[in-house]
Amino acid sequence: MTWLLIASYVAFGAAALLTVWRIIVGPSILDRAVASDVLLTLVMCVLGAEMAINHHTRTLPLLLIVAAVGVFGSISIARFVARRDREGS
Repeated sequence: MTWLLIASYVAFGAAALLTVWRIIVGPSILDRAVASDVLLTLVMCVLGAEMAINHHTRTLPLLLIVAAVGVFGSISIARFVARRDREGS
């Protein structure tokens, strides 16, 4: 079980680093928005995996907060881009 845990941490870490790289490089705001959604999804997956491995639900409220931040962030970015596109045309 230990090697599986280490392998999952390495996979989540590599995915997080690649996602942070996409947030930094961009090139557009939509690329950064999708990458931030992916990063929040990775955080949710790590929290869920940690709960499953340790057989507890103590971090469930944090998981729900992260999910809400992701949803509201996506909605606000979509509204911002739509408003900017209307003003630009």
